Amino acid sequence: MTQTLIPVILAGGKGERFWPLSRRRRPKQFLCLDGTDESLLQSTANRLLSFAETWDNLWVITASPIVEGVREQLTQLPDRNLLVEPQGKDTAPAVAWATLEVSKRYGKDAVIGFFPADHWIGDTDSFERTLKAATQVAISKDAIVTLGINPSYPSTGYGYIEQAESVGSFENLPVYRVSRFTEKPDQETAETFIKTGRFSWNSGMFIFRAGVMLDELQKYAPKMMELLLEKGETAYSDLAKNSIDYAVMEKTQLAYVLPANFGWDDLGDWNSLERLIESKGNNVELANHISLDTQGSIIYSSDDQQIIATIGLEDVVIVRDGNVTLVVNKNRTQDIKKLLKLLEKDDQLENYL
Repeated sequence: MTQTLIPVILAGGKGERFWPLSRRRRPKQFLCLDGTDESLLQSTANRLLSFAETWDNLWVITASPIVEGVREQLTQLPDRNLLVEPQGKDTAPAVAWATLEVSKRYGKDAVIGFFPADHWIGDTDSFERTLKAATQVAISKDAIVTLGINPSYPSTGYGYIEQAESVGSFENLPVYRVSRFTEKPDQETAETFIKTGRFSWNSGMFIFRAGVMLDELQKYAPKMMELLLEKGETAYSDLAKNSIDYAVMEKTQLAYVLPANFGWDDLGDWNSLERLIESKGNNVELANHISLDTQGSIIYSSDDQQIIATIGLEDVVIVRDGNVTLVVNKNRTQDIKKLLKLLEKDDQLENYL
């Protein structure tokens, strides 16, 4: 394949809602969650290599506390393609700095794609076709193309993208101008969105020519760009936290959406495993689990020499990893982040993070 896209993997997230398997030095993107021996980060890199052609054209931007883990996971990645943020400041600085660095090597006409490291993709052939289409749109329209996910249910956990007018099809896939981006809605609003047929989930994947994004960043986030151009990554201590959605995508007139059907999940918390792993009897099990009348539950252990035994449980998540066991109702997994804040406040418990 002719190399027309420079992929950049966003690998700085924490994945706190997968605690205790996800820890400070072992975030979600380092985990193998689908029953294979390949981590989410490794899977992301491998499916993007067909576009990068070689490891020399694949980039990763990550956080300083986990950079050694990235090197261990992606041993073929050249060190000069690994950008290390000294502080986490959300996606706007990450996209801006990485785009500046990529454009220095390849020029402002280079087409860049940004991809979170912790997504699951079901159909890689369809994914590649979608990226080909997005690349064509980015080149022909001077567009910032975002990959929308055709929603399968009225989720309140994702942001939404509303389609405006059609601009044609690429690789036989329809492409639209973006009417608006909407933050996570309540249930009633999400149901209304789905009924219109005009909304996609916001996947957080973007494709654009370097110069197009840099111009929009200069227009809508001039202070951030001034600091990055002057100081590079040493500017991070002076930067405000900001997402690329807030900084650019909600303001630009160059946003296009390509609704996609390649099987996608952002694996937000432990309940995601029910969508990934075939249930064993009444439960999803990635552990030696012996049960009596337990159903609708998710059981995970990082040690296959251990046994988890349950009696009469329903709709719970049980995770055993090293020195921590988590037991939580499936409806309360979002509260894992609240629990971690309690651990942070106690010096004697901080080593469990």
